[in-house]
This record gives sequence, structure tokens and C-alpha cells, in this order.
Amino acid sequence: MKRVVDVMICALLLLFLWPVLLIVATAIRFESAGPAIFRQNRVGRNGCEFVCFKFRTMFFGTGDIPTHQVSASAVTTLGAYLRRFKVDELPQLFNVLAGDMSLVGPRPCLPSQVELVQERRRLGVLKVRPGITGLAQVKGIDMSNPNRLAEIDAHYVRTQSFLGDLKLLWATLRGHGVGVDQVVRT
Repeated sequence: MKRVVDVMICALLLLFLWPVLLIVATAIRFESAGPAIFRQNRVGRNGCEFVCFKFRTMFFGTGDIPTHQVSASAVTTLGAYLRRFKVDELPQLFNVLAGDMSLVGPRPCLPSQVELVQERRRLGVLKVRPGITGLAQVKGIDMSNPNRLAEIDAHYVRTQSFLGDLKLLWATLRGHGVGVDQVVRT
């Protein structure tokens, strides 16, 4: 049921948002060199890696490190706005359509975040598809505290429901939580 709802909602969103995607991609290309879409391996369901898509918000060539460890100077001016309003996450709708992700679930982490991957595996979090948004994001918990994040993710997995997912989507659209894209201000 969840997969069917994910596909239906994504198809509708893409039908209406394709002009926004095109405008954002063009603006990124005009602002700085490099591709508009950022591709990065992430850990998904059952611990399998997949390529996660996002709009590029950092200058091309910035290292492949967790977002919460990136210096603010690495983020483009447009990128800061895209992150603030979560527009940079829109290409992940294609990940949802491909079956790599869900609209709601634990955020996918980098394979290099070994402690978080191990803790999620131990707690059974990797049994579900990762999401564009999730309980931890709405609660304002980012990937800088792997144990706490894995605990919240495990709570989501144990208690997930259709109504709960709708509430998390609504909270995300209303801007609750700090999100996953905070950067260190230096």
C-alpha cells in the first residue's frame, strides 16, 4: 500500500512541479560551474547502496562528506535558499519512483557513516526504504548524533502508519524541524 501511495503522489507532484525542476536546474547552471544534479551513493533498504539525486547546492568539487560537516562557504548563494526551503530534495522524487526511496522514512546516509549504518542495522531500520523526510527530520535531529538518530529512526520503523506518514509529510511541508541540510557556520 505504501509503495502505491508513494508512486501516485510522486507522479502527481512531478506532473505539477516539472517547470520548477527545470527552472531550478537552469538557475544552478547559471550560478556556478558543474552539473545541476548532484549524485551520491547512499545506504538504502537492506543496506544496499543506491545513487541518490539532489539539486547541487555546493560548489562543484566539494568533497563527499556528510552535509552537517560542510562549511557554509562551500554552499552557493542559490544553494542556501534551495536547502532552506528543501527544494534541493525534489530530484529524490525520481528515487521514489525508481523504488530506492519512499516519501517518508529514515533519511538515507552515506556508506562512510559506518557508525550510523551499523546502529541502524542493529535496530532494524534498514528493513525499510529511506525517505525524503522522516520523523528525525521533523524532530530536528540530524546525522551529527548517530546513536540518537538511529533510535528515532527505529521508533519510526516500529510505529509507522499511513496516518503517521501523512502527519510527517504535513509537518515537513509546514517547515517543522531543522532538516538534514544544516551546515557549520564559520
